[in-house]
Amino acid sequence: MDGRSELTSFLMSRRARLRPEEVGLTTYGDRRRVPGLRREEIAQLAGVSVTHYVRLEQGQSRNISAEVLDAVAAALGLTDDEREYLGNLVHPPHNEPCSGPTEVRTDLVHLVNSITQVPAYITGRYGNVLAWNAMTATVLYDFAAVPPALRTWTHLIFLDSPFRAMFCAADWLDIARCQVAFTRIAWSRHPGDPALATHLSSLREHSAEFRALWDEHEVGTWPPRRVRLDHPELGPLELALETMQPGESRDQAFTALVVEPGSPTESALRRHTLRCHAVRPSA
Repeated sequence: MDGRSELTSFLMSRRARLRPEEVGLTTYGDRRRVPGLRREEIAQLAGVSVTHYVRLEQGQSRNISAEVLDAVAAALGLTDDEREYLGNLVHPPHNEPCSGPTEVRTDLVHLVNSITQVPAYITGRYGNVLAWNAMTATVLYDFAAVPPALRTWTHLIFLDSPFRAMFCAADWLDIARCQVAFTRIAWSRHPGDPALATHLSSLREHSAEFRALWDEHEVGTWPPRRVRLDHPELGPLELALETMQPGESRDQAFTALVVEPGSPTESALRRHTLRCHAVRPSA
């Protein structure tokens, strides 16, 4: 993606979701050709000149100060994740692209390897699965069955029919939106990563649903949430998704799908026979 055009599209999408009455502006019954707020109204709310805001929205103001960005973000009502995304678009990070397979942190491998009762896994920059325990392979998906380039939650959510069939339509759409929003903020953190660019190109080519959600410009990291699925062997399961980023690095994260003690899900997983007991790192 082009950062300048994405900046324009993102700011326009955020203007479009606001209504004058929601931010205390008087319209005097004027007719609007487009939904949402006008550029001059955002400038007014942010306390900056219209010219200054227009240059920002057109991607022509790379030297904009943090104070002005904060004012624009506040005027648009951006979340913390959206504020980060805006900052990354204006001042792109200069991160080194990944070269070759990503090495999984040893301490994270030991952590996942020690968990035998629930699915647990380690992901990389954009939800690419780097290592997983046996419960992940037997309950969710056996990532060893596909090449490393396809070991991503985005591919699984959008392109794997058996996985998708475990969710009702509303729950699938919810997790699909979350994954797209996460992938978008990941792209802003690593705009020059060729592996991430290839990942996005593949999803846009093979999934119309991914393209449609991507064009909504939603941004966000995965929040703690409940995950409900109807497993073909274990029946209905309800798990709580918890993701943590150990240390300062955002490049690897640990996720576990935990269960409520004494719940039917815990009983179902306890009865489940594991096929293997070791973490399987990517080749």
